[in-house]
Amino acid sequence: MTHIQAVFLGILQGVTEFLPISSSGHLVLAERFFRIEADLSFDVFLHLGTLLAVLIYFRHDWWRMLQARTKEDRRLLFFLIVATVPGALAGFFLESAVESYFREPQRVALMLAVMSFPLLLAEILKRGRYDISALRLPQALTIGCAQGLAVIPGTSRSGITMATGLLLGLTRAEAARFSFLLSAPIIAGAGAYEGLKLLQEGGSWSGPYLSGFLGAFVSGYLVIAWLLHFLRRHTFYPFVFYRLFLAGVVYALL
Repeated sequence: MTHIQAVFLGILQGVTEFLPISSSGHLVLAERFFRIEADLSFDVFLHLGTLLAVLIYFRHDWWRMLQARTKEDRRLLFFLIVATVPGALAGFFLESAVESYFREPQRVALMLAVMSFPLLLAEILKRGRYDISALRLPQALTIGCAQGLAVIPGTSRSGITMATGLLLGLTRAEAARFSFLLSAPIIAGAGAYEGLKLLQEGGSWSGPYLSGFLGAFVSGYLVIAWLLHFLRRHTFYPFVFYRLFLAGVVYALL
């Protein structure tokens, strides 16, 4: 893999991680159609770039939660920890199946199409009216369980968690905010796990890995800022249409 290819994949990861269109699905398709050789460890390393973007963009939120000065901050931190568990378990137990079965373009296209409907349903029902402070533990855990589905490329971690949050009553912007905050623990855990595996196998974090990391960080930070502003005035419909369009294009090309 060249540095240019790594930066391209990094930018693609940063843009698609936070838009509800599936970063893992786009990486699988890009690696296949542009014939770029990358493995799951590289994909996870790109996620670390988006993790840094989340930590820096929401640094004030994280600082308040870690200080735990108010009951609301302590509760939100607890909810994020609890909601991370289902996704962590899904990633741990399903990694082999995902690597061997779900990283085929046809299956990615299928998931892009199928998992566009939760977003569509959330918009049709239009139930979002609350902010994060209105969340209760069962609702946070439900969003966490939805995040577990995101181990399958084409699902979209941000898409399924934002759709679930909207269906549970959060506004679009607040559903996105909770989704972004929720991404940090799961990405950190996956990154640490894959990083240890890479070191044990004698791999290195230099070269293209670092180029991809920087590309994901910069693009991810910019997309977070843009999407939170966009969702205050617009719907998820453009992303639903894009997912269906891309699925159709992939099937046509194959």
